[in-house]
Amino acid sequence: MVVPPKALSLDDAVAALQARGRFGVRLGLGRIRALLHELGSPESGLRGALIGGTNGKGSVQAMVGAVLLAGGRSVGQTPKPHLVDYRERIVVDGRLLAPADFAAALQAAIAADERVSRATAPATEFEILTAAAFLAFASAAVDVAVVEVGLGGRLDATNAWDGGVAAITNVALDHVEHLGPTEAAIGREKAAIIKRGDLAVTGAAGDGLVAIRRRARRLGVALHEVALPAVLGMDRGGLTVALPDLGAVRVGLLGRHQAGNAAVALATLDALRRAGIADATADEIRQGLGGARWPGRLELLALDDDGRVRPAMLDAPVPGRPDVLLDGAHNPAGMAAFVAALDELRDHLSPGRPTLLLGLMGDKDVDGILGPLVASAALSGARIITTQVDAARALPADDLAVAWRSRWSREGQSGSTVTAAGLEDALGAAIMAAREADGPLIVVGSLYLIGAVRGRLVTEDHEPTGRR
Repeated sequence: MVVPPKALSLDDAVAALQARGRFGVRLGLGRIRALLHELGSPESGLRGALIGGTNGKGSVQAMVGAVLLAGGRSVGQTPKPHLVDYRERIVVDGRLLAPADFAAALQAAIAADERVSRATAPATEFEILTAAAFLAFASAAVDVAVVEVGLGGRLDATNAWDGGVAAITNVALDHVEHLGPTEAAIGREKAAIIKRGDLAVTGAAGDGLVAIRRRARRLGVALHEVALPAVLGMDRGGLTVALPDLGAVRVGLLGRHQAGNAAVALATLDALRRAGIADATADEIRQGLGGARWPGRLELLALDDDGRVRPAMLDAPVPGRPDVLLDGAHNPAGMAAFVAALDELRDHLSPGRPTLLLGLMGDKDVDGILGPLVASAALSGARIITTQVDAARALPADDLAVAWRSRWSREGQSGSTVTAAGLEDALGAAIMAAREADGPLIVVGSLYLIGAVRGRLVTEDHEPTGRR
């Protein structure tokens, strides 16, 4: 008699997953394909969209998922990375998996990997999560999967799946140590998510677009190149854009760059329709785009009296409850988009002196990321606090402060104060400064920083597990 293994608790399952972190980033499809085969190929019956790109892929998957949910469809999504709780990485019908279900999916994936790893080498943390997501989607019999690529595309674990639609938001320099030093090279890596028989969508331009066109042409895939729509208005609650065949549409995400993401999302939905996977009415599109949310990405909150944050009032800031703006801009292109949005939003935010809490990874283009921030009109005269998150690659707070001052000097800026502190002290000082000035607290940089701050300040309806 074979005794089934004891079910792992959520904490034990997450601990077993985190132990895979020692394998780091190891791109390649051999391990994930063997793992999925051992699990019975749960991905094989799933149809949907695989979404890649340097920036914006999370926003696009959030919008596409929101529209499909508005139409009453069962949807599986893979937002990444998680900010506070590992369960954020597998979402079914807009909700995190129950703790027992998430633990069971991880346990099954880890057990399957232990059976096949002698031939393939152990799977990484991301590969286990990818396999667990497909297992959960198959178990829930979702109608549509909306899957976000992790890193690059060609050798990313998600590329073991072909859902019928491939979308690439854009191509810019990031992760050059893995993907190559040029936009052309990175474009080739991202274009590889397009497979023969797919319908493809992109909002890319320049050398990245050239690579995507070449891939689509070689495979005989129809490629929809998305034009940037006009932005008709923007305020604290989002923006209004002019979308093809729909006219003025409200998007519930902040930042002018979300217009391009909304256009990619709309084209992705059209591709899902043409592929016979899912259709969405105009009313469902309006409802979904207007209600889309993407935590930690230009997320507007307000500091409450109890020291926690809650969604901000969308008509105007409340005196005495400073706005808190969170954004995980962690590469130069992402930071440029964030600063453009911040400068446009500044008149809609708490009026007092702004406070910036900043933390970055040391292996990023720190000077390139700081350039837009230092030049931001919205941050003129701001109090700058640099910090270091608890992560192996984090840039020390003092080094970041030095880098800020160096870039600040070269740009000829003045009027700000720059200090460095550990995360707890830095966050406490930033909150105090925002309260005293009744000005916005802006937290930007690494998603590790956004997750750490969000985990301390945001009241959620679940207990955080596997906090970063």
